[in-house]
Amino acid sequence: MGRKTKTQKKRIEYEKIASSVKFKKLISAKKKFIIPLTIFFLVFYFALPFLTSYSTILNNNVIGDISWAWLFAFAQFIMTWVLCTVYVKKASFFDKLADEIIEENLEKGEKGA
Repeated sequence: MGRKTKTQKKRIEYEKIASSVKFKKLISAKKKFIIPLTIFFLVFYFALPFLTSYSTILNNNVIGDISWAWLFAFAQFIMTWVLCTVYVKKASFFDKLADEIIEENLEKGEKGA
């Protein structure tokens, strides 16, 4: 038959990985990062339509004819770019941790085989 690739030869025990301390720490760290970031994003995002629909607080001018509503809307673009940048950098850190867990378990699989 055909040749097996290196990854097909190596055996990974997924249940063992999922129950490992390192994996649980990785998942916990991801949740501690992603959940507050998501909540902040949603609150900041939905604040503009709620504040413009149900209050007049954003109707006051800041600079000349520019109102707080325009400033808040512009800040949402900045917030989106900042959060995306922060997420990409943090995701790279999480990917490194995940790669370490995979490599560690691949080595254990080779020793046990």
